[in-house]
Amino acid sequence: MASTEYRDTHAGGLRREDAGTVVRLAGWAERIRDQGGVVFVDLRDASGIVQVVFRPDVAPEATDAAHELKREYCVRVEGTVQERPEGTANPELATGRVEVEARTVEVLSTADTLPFHLDERTEVEEGRRLKYRYLDLRRPRMTANLLARSQAVGAMRRVMEERGFLEVETPTLIASTPEGARDFLVPSRLRPGQFYALPQSPQLFKQLLMIGGVERYYQIARCYRDEDFRADRQVEFTQLDFEGAFWGQDDVLATLEEISVAVTKAVRGIDLPRPFPRLTYAEALARYGTDKPDIRFGMEIVDLGGVFAATEFQAFATALAAGGAVRGINAGARQMARSALDGLVARARELGAGGLVWLVVEADGSLRSPTTKYLSEAEQTDLVAAFGASPGDVLLLVADRTDKVAAVLGQLRLELGQPSGHEELAYLFVTDFPVFERTEGGDLVPLHHPFTSPVSVEAMRTDPDNAISKAYDLVLNGSELGSGSVRIHDPVVQAAVFEILGISPEAAARRFGWFLEALRYGTPPHAGFAIGIDRMVAILQGERNIREVIPFPKTQTGADPLTGSPSRVEDYQLSDLGIDIRPEVRQAWAEEAGEETAT
Repeated sequence: MASTEYRDTHAGGLRREDAGTVVRLAGWAERIRDQGGVVFVDLRDASGIVQVVFRPDVAPEATDAAHELKREYCVRVEGTVQERPEGTANPELATGRVEVEARTVEVLSTADTLPFHLDERTEVEEGRRLKYRYLDLRRPRMTANLLARSQAVGAMRRVMEERGFLEVETPTLIASTPEGARDFLVPSRLRPGQFYALPQSPQLFKQLLMIGGVERYYQIARCYRDEDFRADRQVEFTQLDFEGAFWGQDDVLATLEEISVAVTKAVRGIDLPRPFPRLTYAEALARYGTDKPDIRFGMEIVDLGGVFAATEFQAFATALAAGGAVRGINAGARQMARSALDGLVARARELGAGGLVWLVVEADGSLRSPTTKYLSEAEQTDLVAAFGASPGDVLLLVADRTDKVAAVLGQLRLELGQPSGHEELAYLFVTDFPVFERTEGGDLVPLHHPFTSPVSVEAMRTDPDNAISKAYDLVLNGSELGSGSVRIHDPVVQAAVFEILGISPEAAARRFGWFLEALRYGTPPHAGFAIGIDRMVAILQGERNIREVIPFPKTQTGADPLTGSPSRVEDYQLSDLGIDIRPEVRQAWAEEAGEETAT
């Protein structure tokens, strides 16, 4: 490392071959073992930990000073690297075979008693960790996560630059456009009553860059979505955003594969097999019950419509007659008591199914279940064959609307089969998403966004519920890392999408006029993608929550315990913006503060 005013060596880089070297170190006193005479200090910096020993017969003044050290004091030490005495090496540390015999020590700054211990053995409530995030970041786990995040972003940039992409920043203050979630609005002081919005994504601006002839664009983009409280989501997040002109789907997926391979190698040191598997949206739902399947294990969903086409079992017959489905999963050989099997029925009902049929394959190949009396021998034989079942296997069947069957079995599959941990990595692409979906009220809305190109304009017009788009996702271990699509570059097609969505030309011009005008000036075909960096790094690091890989995250409710945001502002600030607070809100503030009336 380059020498600085405070040190010439990183603590975590010292090895046996450095023995005899005089070094200057700077860092934090993580652990202090004062043995009355000799003092041992574990000195930590961003690179790791090394043991520093203070001996009164070698450096009496430094040893006296070491007796006064406390945890997390920031210090500078100078001393000689030496091998540890026989039998005292620490194999758990990279530096465990050496120590630094101190000659001098200087306290750079003291530390108050910490609100929690920084070792990984101590469980700390998340809100407390976030309030003192600057201390939490000193923990080895968090240091490793930030390093992994930096490595991931560095790998992304290298791939982009090698492929000729330009890093271009897009605006943070933009016009409000509907993109699926509420916008964060920013009032304008110079134009009272008017607002900017923070971008949910750089979607329209990256398309404008394609129109502008950039051809290959990317940025590490900050995005903002004012969503209702959802687990493991953040109101502000970071994504790798990229777009290419004269591109189709395969061009995007090839680039995505390069990025994923490079990031995984940088963070995990793993060489991924290629090419990544691909599933269509319809195949993913049929086989796994979700559009983001975890393919690290089998337990695929089996369609049993043929087995029960002529069944007399009323529950199955009714579902099939109504256009629904009878499907199931083979949960494998399991020793489950009747109460546990009935618990699966209850779980299926919690997930929205009317019920669930369980069957256990006996040693002779017959089926044990309260339902077998309603099934013919041929149906039972065909059922075992359809699952490829063996003695001991537990078969779980659901009959209902096709979408509900997929959702319920997909979730049960994860709960019963998903492997723990994140050692194995399984990337895949999901393609051919629908153009539209229906809301609970029956309204047609874009499944992705209204600028996604349909495979067929005619199919989109005649059968919008079944029209297929040129949209695709990247999935890792059952989590969606991001979405992308071939964009609409023809103004006529864009107008058709708005028409089907019930957006009048006047409303489209009001909401997107500036963008629609740009489409009329020779727009090239283009396509792109956005990868959620937080989610990708979290999975690669084996973290269950993206907050663990974000330096300063918000809580699940969007609060920041560190700075206290969101917070109130002074009335004069509101006055400058032409904004007032509703009386009932001020009254709530007053009641919260214990006042009788609002002031």
